[in-house]
Amino acid sequence: MWRILDRLDHPEKRIPPVIQVAGTNGKGSTVAFLRAILEAAGLRVHVYTSPHLVRFNERFRLGKVGGGVLVTDDELRAALDHCERVNDGEPITLFEIETAAAFHLFAEHPADVTLLEVGLGGRLDATNVIEQPLASVITPISMDHLEFLGDTLGKIAAEKAGIIKRGVPVVCAEQAPEAADVIEQTAKRARAALHAATQQWHVTVERGRLVYQDERGLLDLVPPRLFGRHQFDNAGLAIATLRAIDAFKIDPASFEQGIARAEWPARMQRLATGALVNAAPPDAEIWLDGGHNPDGGRVVADALGDLEERVPRPLVVIAGMMGNKDAQGFLANFAGLTRHIIAVRIPGEENAMALDTLADAARQIGMRVETAASVEAALGAIAKLAYEVPPRILITGSLYLAGHVLRENGTLPQ
Repeated sequence: MWRILDRLDHPEKRIPPVIQVAGTNGKGSTVAFLRAILEAAGLRVHVYTSPHLVRFNERFRLGKVGGGVLVTDDELRAALDHCERVNDGEPITLFEIETAAAFHLFAEHPADVTLLEVGLGGRLDATNVIEQPLASVITPISMDHLEFLGDTLGKIAAEKAGIIKRGVPVVCAEQAPEAADVIEQTAKRARAALHAATQQWHVTVERGRLVYQDERGLLDLVPPRLFGRHQFDNAGLAIATLRAIDAFKIDPASFEQGIARAEWPARMQRLATGALVNAAPPDAEIWLDGGHNPDGGRVVADALGDLEERVPRPLVVIAGMMGNKDAQGFLANFAGLTRHIIAVRIPGEENAMALDTLADAARQIGMRVETAASVEAALGAIAKLAYEVPPRILITGSLYLAGHVLRENGTLPQ
């Protein structure tokens, strides 16, 4: 990264001030809340996230007055071609060169703030070349990518905490004690003020509203449009971040508007129309979530539990996962909600988990499981079953599967 950035005349030093976001779960949603609040306050916001769901362009959003826009094909092609020429055949990963392209694009377009989502880990991530961000944000940390980040929560937390910089405020979601200890010690060594959930700030749900409180006061806000109790926590993390940055003076109305407007596809997203919806039973609820690790499964299961309390329906889970994921740990979250799992293989992914492997994982935790050749076939099979009440269908297990579903359904992220 330093080599190519040097050849590009260090665009990372010429981009708008940066908020960097690391963690295991909730990074994308937290970035979505940050963007929506900042845009509601009238600021232009560049955003770099990964992975994309349908189109590669989704990773690059250019800040504009009135709201950001995804980079055009021509702009993205020009930036990537320029970085390829400058790199001149030297070894480089896809994520590194696209990150360099993001910095190049963001340096060429004026804006007020840059939101950078870490790709993997933090300490050695390609985005971690920013020397003095406005804030370092850490979402909930859990066991994932063990082959790269370590086999204990402490080791993984140490990698995530690698984004902490000297003197830069650290804003942290509620963590397991092992991860919290690592983050606290890293922040202390860096003399970075720590703003931790349940300590320096609190977020609760009261009468369906989001109530946020810190030493500066209380905000009583509308609930997030994004569904699930965990989205209150992600919204709270975004609020805490912006209140920890002295450069920002965000008014309560902008917090309210941002929380209400924020959207992030494939995170408990309700699919109401489209080609796949038409293949499902009439009046069925179809939900899509890209969760793929045990903690991600837990928050989705909690959200489904809330739905079941409000409007009971039989639940069917269509699941497809990548081969390096903990299928048993993920699916166990749904054991108390359904016994009906339909396993599918993620199309076009060489490292997708085999159908038999996924099905065996479900059977080992006592779930009734069948397999289907595709999501559409799974929906068709459900449509042939007799339900007294139209079912609730969750499609989950991977962001790659979620991207395929959005593409097949004709629901393109904007």
